[in-house]
Amino acid sequence: MLSAFNAFDMTLLALLMVVGVALDWLLGETPRWHPLVGFGHYVQWIERRLNRQPGSYARGVFAWLLAVLPPVALACAATILLARQSLWLAAAWHVLLLYFCIGLRSLRDHVMPIAAALKDSDLVAARALTGRIVSRDTTQSQETDLAKAAVESLLENGNDAVFGTLFWFAVAGGPGALLFRLANTLDAMWGYRTPRFLAFGCTAARIDDALNWIPARLTALSYAVLGNWRQARKCWREQAPAWSSPNAGPVMSSGAGALGLALGGAAIYDGEVEQRPPLGIGRDAVADDIARAWTLVSRTVMLWLTVMLATAMLLSTLLSFGAPHA
Repeated sequence: MLSAFNAFDMTLLALLMVVGVALDWLLGETPRWHPLVGFGHYVQWIERRLNRQPGSYARGVFAWLLAVLPPVALACAATILLARQSLWLAAAWHVLLLYFCIGLRSLRDHVMPIAAALKDSDLVAARALTGRIVSRDTTQSQETDLAKAAVESLLENGNDAVFGTLFWFAVAGGPGALLFRLANTLDAMWGYRTPRFLAFGCTAARIDDALNWIPARLTALSYAVLGNWRQARKCWREQAPAWSSPNAGPVMSSGAGALGLALGGAAIYDGEVEQRPPLGIGRDAVADDIARAWTLVSRTVMLWLTVMLATAMLLSTLLSFGAPHA
């Protein structure tokens, strides 16, 4: 897995993944000086200087390379140097990178207060809290609208902030997780089909689509396995193609079907009602469904970690049988 960095076999990588997830769960996001926040400021600085109107595809490519390649190159160089010094230093570095890139605890911390506010019938607080995690207008939203928005955010960001990061950590360790998270952040900041970003942000959107293609489908499959299998598969097959995002469609349609909820549909963006394709089958979402969606995401994390550890141990066992004996 990490032969390019001369550091770890798959078993150790799986253990580091568990430690990184545990660290995120125990500590959550750092309250100050989070690297991704700093990266966001850096990206805004780049965009202000390079995204001259009308937008340019070439400038978008250069901006993406300028934003992503330096930190990933530094992470790779640090990995190699630390691996030459000490296995434990290299291990700690990979765990630290995963901790900064993954957002499992952050997901819970952002959505569960929405559920609590809805249960207390505090729509004002619920609207404000939901408005922090979605781009739609929530000022006039009712309980069902807010619960739907929170569930959709959980399902989609479960893939973007957690499972995509874990997948690329499994592929290339800490630098792989960093590459994915930075690319995904750029898509979230530049990947809009607006006059300002249609050309400039095209590269960010397409690279994120490519990096996310396999993780999104593994996430959708995991949601189906842990929920209503037949309904999730049906929604994935029939509803995902209607979504413009090749990765959000499978993730959210499968998740909605797994939970037995009707998501998607009308939402207000920039003062206008947008009729989005349907997601899932069943009843409208309510406050308690936010906790159900969180449970689905957290159980999926446990499934991925278990599969990773089991696969690592199986491969190690098979390799030990095949190894020459003195």
